[in-house]
Amino acid sequence: MALTPVQAAWRKQQRAQLLAARSAASAQDRAAWSAAIHATLMEALDLQAPCVLGLCWPYRQEFDARPLAAHLRARGVRSALPVVHGPGLPLAFHHWWPGVAMDRGVYDIPVPRDTELLLPDVLLVPPVGIDALGYRLGYGGGYFDRTLAALARKPVCIATAFAVSRIDSLEPQAHDVRMDFVVTETGIARCLPDGMQALNAGQMRSAVHNLLADRALLHQSN
Repeated sequence: MALTPVQAAWRKQQRAQLLAARSAASAQDRAAWSAAIHATLMEALDLQAPCVLGLCWPYRQEFDARPLAAHLRARGVRSALPVVHGPGLPLAFHHWWPGVAMDRGVYDIPVPRDTELLLPDVLLVPPVGIDALGYRLGYGGGYFDRTLAALARKPVCIATAFAVSRIDSLEPQAHDVRMDFVVTETGIARCLPDGMQALNAGQMRSAVHNLLADRALLHQSN
């Protein structure tokens, strides 16, 4: 269901305010926040081959997940970047590695050129905003919500956000998809229907493994 004009205007206003707050932070602060998120994910994600990690090319001062992908790639975990193939279509995830040929995609973001399609098992999503229940506000294109709704097997979705991106409520609609975890420079939270549950890295590691196992079994049964 499409947003009403009032809802769309409210989200546009929230998006502008959140982007302004992120941009207003100093480069030093953003670097420190990113380092903290990276350290947490290094401890909490012990993925192994043949797992596929979906990530986004960093855009507008977002967290950069490429160093984490490099660490996991050394353990056989393949990485995939989202590519838009047409208006209104779900994202397609294409195999990416440093040095692969790239093109310019939507928002002028680099995307892999004609590489293998992959289905992420774990997906790192950098939101513009993230609310108290784990619903994310993006850039307004609806790409991720449309994609997650269309996938045969939902990946474990981890929002990688700075704390300045938090909002009380996105006032989620039926098409909004809740993240499974939120990782900020201040810690980890699991997103549950009634709110956030604080976790440490070991607890997140176990929870990710359990979700991966549950979703693989669900996919097989379908």
